[in-house]
Amino acid sequence: MTSNDLTRRQFLKTGAVVTAGLAAGLGGNFVARAADTEAIKKTRSYNADMEYRRLGATGMWVSAVCLGGHWKRVGEVTGNRKISGVSVPGDKEAADTLRKNRYDVLTRCMERGINYVDSCTRDEISVYGPALKGRRDKMYMGFAMWPQCPRNKKWCKADQILATFEEGLKLAQVEYVDVWRLVASTPGKHTAAEEQEFVKAFEIAKKQGKARFTGVSSHGREWLKRIVETYPNHFQVILFPYTAKSRELPTDSLFDAVRKQDIGTFGIKPFGSNSLFHSAKTAEEKSKLARMAVRHILGNPAITAPIPGLACVEEVDNMADAIKEHRKLDLAEARELKRVTENMWVNLPREYQWLRDWEYV
Repeated sequence: MTSNDLTRRQFLKTGAVVTAGLAAGLGGNFVARAADTEAIKKTRSYNADMEYRRLGATGMWVSAVCLGGHWKRVGEVTGNRKISGVSVPGDKEAADTLRKNRYDVLTRCMERGINYVDSCTRDEISVYGPALKGRRDKMYMGFAMWPQCPRNKKWCKADQILATFEEGLKLAQVEYVDVWRLVASTPGKHTAAEEQEFVKAFEIAKKQGKARFTGVSSHGREWLKRIVETYPNHFQVILFPYTAKSRELPTDSLFDAVRKQDIGTFGIKPFGSNSLFHSAKTAEEKSKLARMAVRHILGNPAITAPIPGLACVEEVDNMADAIKEHRKLDLAEARELKRVTENMWVNLPREYQWLRDWEYV
């Protein structure tokens, strides 16, 4: 750890102070108030041109757009076709190209005020953790250890989950992680006994000072709603699909529980696995659609931030520029977004047809 890095011992000392402040009612709104100005300016990689939102009761101020861990398009933008999917390629040249690309993207994120990165897989952790070495004070980090997660019934016991968590810390080369999350079964079907195992693991990791906050990602809306209503002190951050076509249900919405329990939320697949861009003919048109999608998503203040996987520094700049545009779409933009999201729905890949279940959240 460098002198600039927050150590596990340091955040153990300050944890009680933060908890007391939250209990006293500091925060509560998802979007910044005037009284929050000083706290926001102290967040990591603060940039006056970036908007920051409170990650629920964690009290962390994160950028209104954050960095998702996937790098599915890095091979395309770098011209190295050996980089594919979300795995580190076995070819050394390709692996070096990937690591440099991710380092450069993280650097540009910091420069533009984007201050949170999410890693979902072992390979992602092994890339983003070392890329943050020596500059941990610039970026918050969250991770999950998929596929060694409760989506597989083999990884539902507290001791098994904690063992994979320790492996994740080693891969990231860190003493602690800001948000440790699990990847739940796709529909979110877990027994009460399994849920208690998750809670037990979370409590141990927090007590040891190795996880500041904990949460889960799931494709099961009803399960997520129940889990945050039942265990709000343990499932403090949740990740779920929220695309450019998503809307809040008028009744019985997941966001009812999110607001009531003050839960931090990250929206995954904001561009419908890039299906949003199916009809885009130029890079400029694609960039415009991405900005419009993010502006629409951020129109829901209960979404802390979408977390697109940004393939290059130009995409980082585009997302940062979106934050500076007026939030509400004008009539022409709204019509265009409606058209392209309908087209997005038609062109969803077979493996992402489940996103249709998240049109209303």
